[in-house]
Amino acid sequence: MGLFLIPACTGNDGADRKPVFQQIPELQEIAPEKPVKIKLKRGASGKYSWEISGDDADRIIKANKTLKESVEKDE
Repeated sequence: MGLFLIPACTGNDGADRKPVFQQIPELQEIAPEKPVKIKLKRGASGKYSWEISGDDADRIIKANKTLKESVEKDE
């Protein structure tokens, strides 16, 4: 019993073509935004305090402002 190998393509036609799939540079640079982390604490007197952490300072300031407004409205 013998084993015969026959190549499917013998030409060199596809060697000069560019790859079909190309990466778009704009999509590579987009990174998902990390959320702002909030640790909410309630003291023995019933007052709230919190710790805010995150990468984006503007989002941290906005979250702090929102929390302050919410706490002041409830008091």
